[in-house]
Amino acid sequence: MRVAIIGAGIIGASLAHALSKRGAEVTVLDAAGPAAGATGASFGWINASFFADAAHFALRFEGIEAWRRLTRELALPVAWSGCLCWEEEGEALEAQARGLRDMGYAAQIVNRSDFASREPAVAAPEAAVFFEDEAAADPVGVTQALLATSGAPRIMGVTVQEVLHVNGRVTGVRLPGGVIPCDRVVVAGGTGAPRLLEPLGVALPMLERPGVIFKTKPLPPLLSHICAAPIGEFRQLADGRILMPTAASHQGDSTQCIADSPIVLADAAAARLQALLPGVSVDWEEVSLAYRPVTQDGLPVVGACGPAGLYTAVMHSGVTLAPVVAEILSAQVIDDGLSNHQANLVAPYAPDRLQSGFSKNTSASTTSGGSGW
Repeated sequence: MRVAIIGAGIIGASLAHALSKRGAEVTVLDAAGPAAGATGASFGWINASFFADAAHFALRFEGIEAWRRLTRELALPVAWSGCLCWEEEGEALEAQARGLRDMGYAAQIVNRSDFASREPAVAAPEAAVFFEDEAAADPVGVTQALLATSGAPRIMGVTVQEVLHVNGRVTGVRLPGGVIPCDRVVVAGGTGAPRLLEPLGVALPMLERPGVIFKTKPLPPLLSHICAAPIGEFRQLADGRILMPTAASHQGDSTQCIADSPIVLADAAAARLQALLPGVSVDWEEVSLAYRPVTQDGLPVVGACGPAGLYTAVMHSGVTLAPVVAEILSAQVIDDGLSNHQANLVAPYAPDRLQSGFSKNTSASTTSGGSGW
């Protein structure tokens, strides 16, 4: 079975790895390059402590387990450091920990002295919640590793013009130089997905969700955990740089446009971080802007849509969800069947939920022209 994956971010790379393992002939296409979009500007936090509802928690929880399976299989740049979170305080913090424990999540409250022993460089709060099962991934490194292990040929720097279909079934993808025939197409192109899906009668309404993230200059080893403070989330990378989004609570950030310059935002966030790291000189070195792929209802979109053989996988928190989505969607793509557990996990996120009032017109044939790629 020939499968074209459009998008070489962490979702597309995870799918390439999973589908290749199942015997598919995979080709990965991207208009820029591996991890060149939202993946490359991701914070890289693997967690289920942030969730929209019970079903979303279940999917994210399974996402952590899927990461454990994947890192047992492959040597990937993932650090199982756990997270210290003190975005809430007092009763709100205790309620957060209690609620997560009731759902089976590891959430331990630590006091000031315990916190200080774990993170001596950070100004210790009265209390924090320790999420021991959370991890940090290097999204770019993971993406590159999964693409490499998939063995899939990659076509980078070329924009897919359209997905071709005949008699209600996909037949290939058109590039500027010709056509690549295939039996299945997976659109995993983040914010670029609607451009390809809507001509096929598939609605994918997206929200404007720009995000700005910065890295400090290299520092000596200071941090051992992901830290989620009221002033923002931060963690130290393997090269010594500290990574931090400029928006506090960036996972739930609903900013629609960036009003200030990235320099102003990075300066302000670095000053907040400096206050939490007394005795450390916090100077930012690089700041990046990327648009997060957030659907209209804020939830993932995963599954079959439009003409037969067409699938999509678009979501924010792609780092947390990439391995579990790849496990489930790869089985759907090659008609391998899902377990009841997998089917229940992904059921709320089918593309059909977004199609109300959208005109579907996939019955007309589209012939493939050109002489091939």
